[in-house]
Amino acid sequence: MNIGIIGAGHIGSALAVRLTSLGHSVQIANSRGPETLTDVAQKTGATPVTAKEAARHGEIIVVTIPLKNIPDLPKDLFEDVPADVPVIDTSNYYPYLRDGQLPELESGDLTESEWVQQHLGRPVVKVFNNIYADHLQNSGKPAGTPGRVSLPVAGDDAAAKQKVMALVDELGFDAVDNGSLHESWRQQPGTPSYGADMPAAELQQHLASLGTQRTPEQHAEYLANQAAAEKQMEAQGIKLK
Repeated sequence: MNIGIIGAGHIGSALAVRLTSLGHSVQIANSRGPETLTDVAQKTGATPVTAKEAARHGEIIVVTIPLKNIPDLPKDLFEDVPADVPVIDTSNYYPYLRDGQLPELESGDLTESEWVQQHLGRPVVKVFNNIYADHLQNSGKPAGTPGRVSLPVAGDDAAAKQKVMALVDELGFDAVDNGSLHESWRQQPGTPSYGADMPAAELQQHLASLGTQRTPEQHAEYLANQAAAEKQMEAQGIKLK
């Protein structure tokens, strides 16, 4: 396939390495221009382009940039991109270390990817947000391997979700349907599945145990968990991209 990746940080680069190794044609973009992506191109095998070129290259498009930068993307980014091209959102909300507080996400009215979808003006499918980049690049296993890591996939467009789930499987992970985009809170930072690398049966059971509607108590608990995790990351000198 032709796959466009907008964002050349940890997750974008890990995806580019894996996808090119599988024979896909990958174009990758960042906010600073293709001339700044020479090292990324050498590492990943992807072709550096502008964000608009990456969006038009893809049979699948991945948007993997810091959440706070989503509103800065070109307003016409997806102009002339066919409606059946899935757009993957990998974003996570880090209010303490990177993004600042976003009222809609603090209140729990929207999930992160619903907020992204509003800004992009385009349906998105959420995946690749709850796995560490190193694990995404190196932990894929053939289908049927005992303990194969699973990834939750959330979205409102059934056809787009199926295409994305097939890509997840090709990358070496079991794809677990996490329901609608409004239910994607179950895979966000601060939740038990975040970074947990669960096998499919365990992840399915866990997601079901949370229910579909996020309660105020759950929202407060997961925000507190994430705040504690971010402060620990700061103490360890971990930088977010």
